[in-house]
Amino acid sequence: MKDGRHTARLVLKGHIIDSMMLPQLMDLVMDLGGNFTIEELKVGQHKTDTSICRMEVYADTPEELDRIVQRARALGATAEHEQPVRVDKVAREGVFPEGFYSTSNLPTEVLVDGRWVAVENIEMDAAIAVDRKLKRARCIVFQDAKPGMEVVIGHHGVRVTPLERSRQTEIFSFMGSEVSAEKPKKVLIAGIAEEMRQARAAGGKVLVVAGPAVVHTGAGVYLSRLIELGYVQVLFAGNALAVHDVESVLFGTALGINIESGVPIEHGHEHHMRAINRVRAAGGLRQMVRSGELKAGVMKSAIDHGVEIVLAGSVRDDGPLPDVITDMIEAQRRMRAALSGVRIALMLSTMLHSIATGNMLPAGVRTVCVDINPAVVTKLADRGSWQSVGLVTDVESFLRELALVVETGRHG
Repeated sequence: MKDGRHTARLVLKGHIIDSMMLPQLMDLVMDLGGNFTIEELKVGQHKTDTSICRMEVYADTPEELDRIVQRARALGATAEHEQPVRVDKVAREGVFPEGFYSTSNLPTEVLVDGRWVAVENIEMDAAIAVDRKLKRARCIVFQDAKPGMEVVIGHHGVRVTPLERSRQTEIFSFMGSEVSAEKPKKVLIAGIAEEMRQARAAGGKVLVVAGPAVVHTGAGVYLSRLIELGYVQVLFAGNALAVHDVESVLFGTALGINIESGVPIEHGHEHHMRAINRVRAAGGLRQMVRSGELKAGVMKSAIDHGVEIVLAGSVRDDGPLPDVITDMIEAQRRMRAALSGVRIALMLSTMLHSIATGNMLPAGVRTVCVDINPAVVTKLADRGSWQSVGLVTDVESFLRELALVVETGRHG
């Protein structure tokens, strides 16, 4: 306590200017009724240099101070004399201890026995399990909680590191996560293609989350080309993408509409059901590719090129195809397992699958959200101003331009 006020000393380290952590923390303290004094501020002189700030925070009540400190931790601040992380044991399977620490998707560490330990498999809205013997910590979801497991409670001993600005292609800082149909799309797509090249050069994976509109708009050929060029390693979708992809190959239609002419075909509404029946008769998509019955399309390209495919079902699915995972917990597990090594994610005209995927991604994964509906793009792109790009555009024109730039290095 100082002059009748309650105080705490906070420390900020890292790229606290680029990440906007310092100004955000100043605003936070003032907004919550506190005040602060900057005791030390050393700003890095070069792009790769980190900065440090020591700040004394004041509040009128202990409760007010505690609220400020808790919110400050979420921005990446730590107490100068940090207390070790607190844990409690899981008592019932599938239930976290009361007061568990709910994670963000930012890089997180916990202080275990005097040592900061990085939390593995970080994702938002999860808990942190600690293994003191192995000196390890990892994110767990409710289904992973087993009796006797130690789970972090409270905010002590938890350190979060906000992301710094991209220092290579600046496409993910240009215009931030602002969503507009007026963005210069060709410039953005060229930047996205460059990010994909860099991710692949560094051994990272590209994830595509695709809805059936990719097939309906005739964009399937461009997605297939990206797969063939080695720029897709993981594909998430639902039953509909695969069904209409197979329908387009067997009958030349998607939902009964001729893909080339856009004209409805007589009895075309039956085609997707006939496509499902063919796949089920074959035993699955892979069997259909092996037999030669499925000669083209997104699914064939993905299977031929070893893309990891996760098709997650829903209650509204026709069929579904034998390849579709209808157990949602199992589908989530398979999706999480497939995300290892993903560096950039393209979310193409599928709101629900994209939201599900976005909730599992660490904040450092670049995300590109494409939809003709601005409301969908806004919802998906609002994941941080430096790692997300939202494009309001037709998915066919986006994939056509992207495939062209990736293959030739030039705009159409």
